[in-house]
Amino acid sequence: MRIIKNVRIPMRDGVHIAADIYLPDGAEKIPALLAISPYGKELQAQALTLPPQARPSHLWNGAIEAGDIRAVVEHGYAHIIADVRGTGHSEGEMCGNYNSGGHGDGKDIYDLVEWMAEQDWCDGNIGMIGISYFASVQILGAAEQPPHLKAIFANGGHFDLYELCYHGGIMWLMPRASREGRGGDSGNAFNNVASKSSKVFSPEELKEKTLERLNDPDIAHWSDFVHLLHYQDRHELWMDYLLNPLDGPFWQENSAIQVAHKVQIPTYFQAKWGRGWNIEGTIECFHKVSGIKKLDIQALPPMLERPFHENHDEMFRWYDYWLKGIENGIMDEPTVQFSVEGSNKWRKEDHWPLPYEEKKEFYLRPRHKISEKSEPLPSKYAHPDGFYQAPLTVTTTSEKIKWTSDKFLEPVEMTGTGALIIHAEIDTEDTNFIAKLYDVNPFGKRTLMTSGYLKASHRELNEEKSTNGEPWHPHTRAVPVTPGAINEYAIRLYPFSFLIKPGHQMELELACNEPLDGEDAKLLPPDSYHLPSGRATTHKIYRDSEHRSRLVLPVIPKQFDITQTK
Repeated sequence: MRIIKNVRIPMRDGVHIAADIYLPDGAEKIPALLAISPYGKELQAQALTLPPQARPSHLWNGAIEAGDIRAVVEHGYAHIIADVRGTGHSEGEMCGNYNSGGHGDGKDIYDLVEWMAEQDWCDGNIGMIGISYFASVQILGAAEQPPHLKAIFANGGHFDLYELCYHGGIMWLMPRASREGRGGDSGNAFNNVASKSSKVFSPEELKEKTLERLNDPDIAHWSDFVHLLHYQDRHELWMDYLLNPLDGPFWQENSAIQVAHKVQIPTYFQAKWGRGWNIEGTIECFHKVSGIKKLDIQALPPMLERPFHENHDEMFRWYDYWLKGIENGIMDEPTVQFSVEGSNKWRKEDHWPLPYEEKKEFYLRPRHKISEKSEPLPSKYAHPDGFYQAPLTVTTTSEKIKWTSDKFLEPVEMTGTGALIIHAEIDTEDTNFIAKLYDVNPFGKRTLMTSGYLKASHRELNEEKSTNGEPWHPHTRAVPVTPGAINEYAIRLYPFSFLIKPGHQMELELACNEPLDGEDAKLLPPDSYHLPSGRATTHKIYRDSEHRSRLVLPVIPKQFDITQTK
């Protein structure tokens, strides 16, 4: 392998981007794969010496995401790993997440691709490689339409900037863990960084936003964030998320999801079940790109090993076809494929969602039961369930309430998006609703099927976009709850595919906080929990004849379900 370190590549505005180039020995003109991120190209070189690591290993480093360098080179591709501007050895300034407040990663990718095409080792056929950040910027780069970028392969990307950190309006701490060097991850390798907030808001507006956030009980009970809000030059990209809890132009402008329609080259999307937060955005981005496309949603666990060698074979098939012109049959295969969890089988389809999906309602009933029949009695007789949650500053217990179905008598496949509709009364102005739906086998072992999140003050629906079982929330404003009022909350459940077997049960768990070291957290990056509610709140969940709290789930009719396939 021939390695060329610290090549300085000029951009259109005079800034130089630093890159390392890995080439097969003796290669003449070959296709090339570009990887670019703020995590530092030297960290990516660990792929040459570090055996693959999987969660929950503490040696798993979420930022080693540029791919298996040796495998790429041995497969006949040049591997170029670059630092985005303002990070590593590159010049310039990084402003905001994905440089959304600055020059824009997409423009630099255009310039890098066209520079690569002119090199004597490149045959002019270029793709991109890498997961997560590396995948998200592929959409930004392809949307700029550089002539020599022929195809992309985006695995585990975060295409919706708001969704990356806020799930149903509830702050998720994973971006802080992975990008700010917390929780054991390496984080960003900044050398010149600014928050987007510091560029687009006046000092007076920043002061007002800061005071508003400090007055939020959720923030006030989390000393790290109080600290950061007082000293805002410590973690600039995370500061954007702290200061901007609502969706809107701040997050939408220059985000991948907003420019995806400009992508005309062949695009392959991959995601993993259990990563609901990016499956939603991946499917939306899949629908938006304009060119030839494929969608592949893979089995649990939610996180790939580092580097992500498990997916290299499929990636090489994609690029062998589009960059080398090798007829390997990949384009003869269906457009969409995904694992049906619980069945050990894969579906190969032409569309998502499946055309024969039927939304079916499962009602919450007294004695913590889930039933296909709704409760006939009013709340006067079918009194509500409930739980009280104190802030985690005074307790270590995350309270929750459960409802469980009878054992299923026959297999039932559920594939698609769902919803939990609850009628709830709280005695404060806001809380979190966190729903998790499990499959429970006859021995009591639980497997997460899907989850959903909604901040009570974000309950407002986009009525035009919402359908039965698929609520959409704009998250553009927070409407405080009137204490004591019974409101309907439609909690969107992330897309999933699961076969419930005979003898298994379905269990719904509802809480306002997540256990910080819960069973599901061990498979995710460190500290990937949602910001706990800071309000001491009593929750009453009504599920009577006047308040039909229910699950709405995507059931596949028997004649089409996965048990009918070989």
